Parts: sequence; C-alpha cells; structure tokens
Amino acid sequence: TATGDDGSLVGVGDAYRQTVRTLQNIERALRNAGARLEHVVRTRIYVTDAAHFDGVARAHGEVFGEIRPASTAVVTGLLDPAWKVEMDADAVIS
Repeated sequence: TATGDDGSLVGVGDAYRQTVRTLQNIERALRNAGARLEHVVRTRIYVTDAAHFDGVARAHGEVFGEIRPASTAVVTGLLDPAWKVEMDADAVIS
C-alpha cells in the first residue's frame, strides 16, 4: 500500500499518488531482497473504484513500461477505506 516511512498513508484521496508510493515501497522491498524492478514478472493491483484505474495504470506504466510484467487489476474493497489501491508483485531472481 501507500504507506509512508512513518506508517501514515501517502496520497490521501489520490489513487495516482498512492500507486506511485506503493510502487516505491515495492521497489524498496525488492532491493532489500537483492532484486530489482526488472525481476518482476507479475503484478496484482487491487483498486477500490474503476474510475481510479487511469491514474493507477499511468503510474504502473511509468515504472514498468519497458519491463512489461503480466498484470491483473481487480476492483474490490480494501481494509482501510482511505486506501484507493493496493498492489503486490512477484519477482524471479535467477
């Protein structure tokens, strides 16, 4: 999710900003595991409203445009009503 370093939500009310932060968090987790964004083979995006998807897709494309992982998007409710997007990523390190 779009959790900031202090545990607070980044981008309240803004699906694009939340997606950018979520992707930054994913990239940091990958680095900590010895991987890079280029190792991501699949992403799953959970968005609370289909109307938010353009911003979510734009942020995803800015990060993964050349990498092109398989991706699934689902419109669903999330644990915190302030969250507009949640994402996970699968990476393969060979």
